[in-house]
Amino acid sequence: MSNKPAALDGIKVLDLSRVLAGPWCTQILADLGADVVKIERPGVGDDTRTWGPPFIKDADGNDTDQASYFTACNRNKRSVTVDMATADGQALLKQMAAQSDIVVENFKTGGLKQYGLDHESLRAANPRLIYCSVTGFGHDGPYAERAGYDLMIQAMTGMMSITGRPDGEPGGGPLRVGVALTDLFTGVYASTAILAALQVRDRTGEGQHIDMALLDVGMAILANQASAFLNTGKAPERQGNTHPSLAPYQDFPTLDGSMLLAIGNNGQFARFCEAAGHPEWAADARFASNTLRVKHRGVLIPMMEELTRTRTTADWVTLLEDKAVPCGPINDIAQAFGDAQVRSRGLAITLPRDAGDGIRSITGVASPLRLTATPPVLRHAPPALGQHTREVLAEFGIDAARFDALRSAGVV
Repeated sequence: MSNKPAALDGIKVLDLSRVLAGPWCTQILADLGADVVKIERPGVGDDTRTWGPPFIKDADGNDTDQASYFTACNRNKRSVTVDMATADGQALLKQMAAQSDIVVENFKTGGLKQYGLDHESLRAANPRLIYCSVTGFGHDGPYAERAGYDLMIQAMTGMMSITGRPDGEPGGGPLRVGVALTDLFTGVYASTAILAALQVRDRTGEGQHIDMALLDVGMAILANQASAFLNTGKAPERQGNTHPSLAPYQDFPTLDGSMLLAIGNNGQFARFCEAAGHPEWAADARFASNTLRVKHRGVLIPMMEELTRTRTTADWVTLLEDKAVPCGPINDIAQAFGDAQVRSRGLAITLPRDAGDGIRSITGVASPLRLTATPPVLRHAPPALGQHTREVLAEFGIDAARFDALRSAGVV
């Protein structure tokens, strides 16, 4: 933990989001020092609290009823339970929004209007409010009313059409990416937009509405594959672990498994060939440039595969690591967390938790944001449901009598 000031100290975030895209966004803000108050349904909470197995273990190593999924995106937040379906709950959330800098929500388009918690209503009371909506398809267009899910977006945008092995090969067919990539990128883009809106507010004094759509993000992160289609009219196809524009840039078999070679220029290719004992490959006219290597990959790759099978993965990594040739193992996640560089960077962090539920600590992945003057902060482990309700509402001006009345009525 750091005693340095955090980048977003003093910024209050009212987090009305759940599942992944919105919470990923607010966790980024929380890691940067914002005070994020996560609003959850009394007695139920965020859907992902029950998305198990796997479940968090208690101090004795036994499974609890709390899913590990929730902990991936709710670090550094405080949990407050409020029933927004009640008039008192709506009044409470409006009072909190009036004292907040940012609201993040991921209800269906128009879903919060019935509660008076929509952008127009809350901005009218707090013109400085930055209000970020996360939906599947955005707030306009023919699909605006539809619910959107990461898997659906991966399918619709063409992401699955370029992921997996080609048709006709064993295991061929479209595949989803192994994590909810569109949700995660939407969270990252949303946090970027919010930081930009904060900068604008510093100049103008006015907040604004941010309309984040999974569909928009899903199309954007097609990146070079989208550019290839838009500028040629030809849709890219699945090609497993090979690259449409680079060669050799893929997995290769080794004596004891497989490895990854990511050769992106002629110098790297020449150094590989020299180290591997085949300098003549770099001098071959068919392989003289990346474009030619892509054109002739059907000849080059089988030659290389025959060679890579003669050494172990570790031997190849050792041979090439001081030659500036990108080469590495293909790890599973357990092996990745055991990697020396991952350990050196401190990428697994354990936070203590004292919520009275038998869970003493929760381990997660460190923030990748390494700011020297204002590094990410570690304030709270992912919270138990409603763990901070009383203390947070007191900070927002809810006295003990009103709190007790709200609790008795089941509002909080």
